[in-house]
Amino acid sequence: MSRRALRRLRGEQRGQEGPGLGELGLDPGPERAREGGPPPTPGKGPRGPPRAGVSNRFELIPAEESEDEPAAGEEQAGTRLSEQDTAGGSQEGSRDRSKEGAVTPSETDGDGQREGQEAEQPDRTLATSNKPRKKKKKRKTKKNSAGETVEDNDLEDIDSLLERIEDPRLAPQSQGGITADSRPLLYVEHRNLNPENELKRYFGARAVLGDQRPRQRQRQYVRSMWLTAPKNTWPRYSKTGITMQLLDTRRGVQHFTFEHHREYQQVQFKFLDAVESMDPNNIVLLLQMNPYHVDSLLQLSDVCRMQEDQEMARDLIERALYSLECAFHPVFSLTSGTCRLDYRRPENRAFFLALFKHLMFLEKRGCPRTALEFCKLILSLDPENDPLCVLLLIDFLSLRAREYSFLTRLFQEWESHRNLSQLPNFAFSVPLAYFFLSQQEERPELERGQARERAARLIQLALIMFPSVLMPLLDHCSVQPDARVASHPFFGLNAQISQSPALNQLTSLYVGRTHALWKDPAVMAWLEPHVHEVLRMVDAQDALVQEAEHKRKIRYQSAPRNIYRHIILSEMKEATAALPLEVTSQPVMGFDPLPPLDSIVSYTRPERTSHPSNESTLSLFFRSLLPNFNLQGDIRHDGDDEAGAAQDLNQGVNRLMAAMRDMLANIQFQEPPRDDNPEGDGDWD
Repeated sequence: MSRRALRRLRGEQRGQEGPGLGELGLDPGPERAREGGPPPTPGKGPRGPPRAGVSNRFELIPAEESEDEPAAGEEQAGTRLSEQDTAGGSQEGSRDRSKEGAVTPSETDGDGQREGQEAEQPDRTLATSNKPRKKKKKRKTKKNSAGETVEDNDLEDIDSLLERIEDPRLAPQSQGGITADSRPLLYVEHRNLNPENELKRYFGARAVLGDQRPRQRQRQYVRSMWLTAPKNTWPRYSKTGITMQLLDTRRGVQHFTFEHHREYQQVQFKFLDAVESMDPNNIVLLLQMNPYHVDSLLQLSDVCRMQEDQEMARDLIERALYSLECAFHPVFSLTSGTCRLDYRRPENRAFFLALFKHLMFLEKRGCPRTALEFCKLILSLDPENDPLCVLLLIDFLSLRAREYSFLTRLFQEWESHRNLSQLPNFAFSVPLAYFFLSQQEERPELERGQARERAARLIQLALIMFPSVLMPLLDHCSVQPDARVASHPFFGLNAQISQSPALNQLTSLYVGRTHALWKDPAVMAWLEPHVHEVLRMVDAQDALVQEAEHKRKIRYQSAPRNIYRHIILSEMKEATAALPLEVTSQPVMGFDPLPPLDSIVSYTRPERTSHPSNESTLSLFFRSLLPNFNLQGDIRHDGDDEAGAAQDLNQGVNRLMAAMRDMLANIQFQEPPRDDNPEGDGDWD
């Protein structure tokens, strides 16, 4: 057996018996000199048997280290077996580390003292590698009921308690038997704002990223953003003139607003001129000079979407979000749910609209969980007024993302002060969410039974309150109702004709948006008995049926402006066709659809030289030919001077005649080409 193998065996025995001075990281020479002990034996080095004077290994531990952990001796004695089990792995690691300072067997035979010094070096290396391991063993750990490690340190106890609070398995249960989350209702997670994270969960990181990883290492430095990821194809960002200011803080809620500097205001005036020209090329030219002007990006995105260029439309919306996020106030938080923006201020509307259009692109892209997070973000910016009425959309996104617990919690917490059950989308989506919860086999049987009961009760109330939803829903799902349902007047055509236009818009919006969720055969099988139960209640003239009919007649007389705004932005053809004439007759701009009537205007557009509105048809005709023509050019507005007015009228007539003469003089008639060949047929080319 070689000397190296013998050293390994002696080192193993040494590790089992107890640590020496070498393993404690101390120099044995000076220590022995101070204690008056014999010098180290040549040839053996520190790997010889332990000293007889040291009966307890913990006598060699410094005093301050033993005071920190008085019970370390008991634990050290209990961990000897684990050290024996892992001796093979540690010996192999120490052998690799000792190769740098070890000598060959032939060299050790000639010089024993050199061998002792060389053998001392692996022990020091082993002691250095074991030091942090011993410090880790000094902490006493124990397992709690949740299977989490609780440390004796007070700070780590606080961390473990916080982890237990956030553990969904230990979350409290609500009255409906569904697990409730302890976080705020509109809490937004940063990781859920990135659609790539959701796509990775569906398809894997390799399928989503592909060959993007090596290119990301070579990309230039860009700011890290939460809402969007900057792209290399975007123009270089520079300050656009948009800033965010903190207005005030009331009851823990912070109110912010965007502000436009003078330079940005000038660009905004040019943008309004480009919109009035009705030429998208003018907006493109404006964006070439100002690539991060938000309203231009929003308006041009609509133009690209109408031209079926979805990729460019989505890219422009992301660029607008990037520009707005760069202007955030340092205190503004996306996740806290306590930051507010007032939609009545025109500067804030672009952020609402960019978020809404971005979530619509995410939903079409197949990222409903990310879209739901953006929907919660929009709702948290102004939950009281809900300017874009995202409550008509959040139930659909919750069902698509399978966030049933969030939808039921939203209904339970907001029903008392928001009357969510009076909206058709919540009246039908919440029982559908309870039904899906009752189908989850991993839940306890008690929770599943409670969810099944609540789903049955709520779907019957929804059918009684909104009977006009059933037949269009079945029609979109290509389901033929039975003879009793089809012939009953409660769900018939009369239910759709008798409802108010405002209610018709809500029901059409819900059916057109969520009918795909009801096509599941299991959902239809669950719905059928409840429809028959409602018909039995109608035939029995139940008080609930009469009360619901009375509510439909009193309520839903006219829809608020935010619902109209939501229908326009959603572009659901079923709901858009039901919009009233006063909405469809006015121009709707993509950068500011249906602005609030009580807007808070901080700056106004300078007045332009407006043409008189009482011009005749002839003057408008000449103006189309000659843009500089003005029939009433320099009319003085003091009506007291009749002579001056008559003189101005004569001047206007004279200008009109001069314009007609110029126009007639500029008209040139092209003569037909002549053929010099007399034998030709004389036809024109």
